[in-house]
Amino acid sequence: MSDGPQMTAESAANFAALVVAIEDFLLYLQREKRSSPHTCSNYQRDLRRLANYLADHGVSDWNELDLHCLRRFTASLARQHLSGRSIARQLSATRRLFVFLIREGRARDNPALDLRAPKHPRRLPAVIDVDSLSHMLDAPRAAEGPHEVRDRAIVELFYSSGLRLAELVGLDLPQLDLDAGEVMVTGKGNKRRLLPVGRAARAALAEWLALRPQWAGNADCQAVFLSQRGGRLQARSVQQRLALWGTTVGADRRLHPHLFRHSFASHLLESSSDLRAVQELLGHSDISTTQIYTHLDFQHLAQVYDRAHPRARRQSGSDQKPQARDE
Repeated sequence: MSDGPQMTAESAANFAALVVAIEDFLLYLQREKRSSPHTCSNYQRDLRRLANYLADHGVSDWNELDLHCLRRFTASLARQHLSGRSIARQLSATRRLFVFLIREGRARDNPALDLRAPKHPRRLPAVIDVDSLSHMLDAPRAAEGPHEVRDRAIVELFYSSGLRLAELVGLDLPQLDLDAGEVMVTGKGNKRRLLPVGRAARAALAEWLALRPQWAGNADCQAVFLSQRGGRLQARSVQQRLALWGTTVGADRRLHPHLFRHSFASHLLESSSDLRAVQELLGHSDISTTQIYTHLDFQHLAQVYDRAHPRARRQSGSDQKPQARDE
């Protein structure tokens, strides 16, 4: 549903009344919680979807939303073939909205507290194996200009320190200390954390910083990564440049920022098995978020086992793999 011309006058009035609280909530997220534009955009989309549904069903006040109504709404989302993950995000946004409304004295209770989305299979994040990543990063380099030097520094920093995309584009010069090999990033919830920067990333960053003044000009911009116009490089541009860089070095898949973050976490966990350390480096507030990489690590170990164990290898001339016995 949308708030387009097909809405009746009554529905439009209901929707307008409900949206007031949504806009106040989004301002709260921006100003007090320092939520990213991406997070706010997701909340806005999900909550306006709910407001549309309620408006079409004669609801104009958030206090009229109860558990039964919310359950009917989530059932309608399932009939539209939204995934369990999308429905869970919708309910999370609703819960957060009502926490805000109750705090402001604009709602009595939270109807989303006891409602859970359908279970969905947890997807393991894609990663690049160590050899493939090393091959790409160490590929022979032709003559490079500022674009290519900057892009290589971005890739090296992503993989060296496991940054989120928003953390990388928000990075300012005072936060980066190449002599100490450290970078201070501001993550979700405005939380700051100090991260190590590896040798290869420091070298790539030093090369970029030597060229950076060519684009900085007289602009008073403290961003580490600049566009050619001298302003802060935007997230969408980073995504596009990574995809282009992957094509240049012959990657066998489309490269994106989170692929390097996932690879960073997985490779560290494979080498150290220190889940708490990886949690700190990634900036996860809940270790259960980090634990997905233990499943990824096990998947890697299982593949090694299947290739190497005498009782797991395929028999010559047969497509059947014998089951390893539990001994």
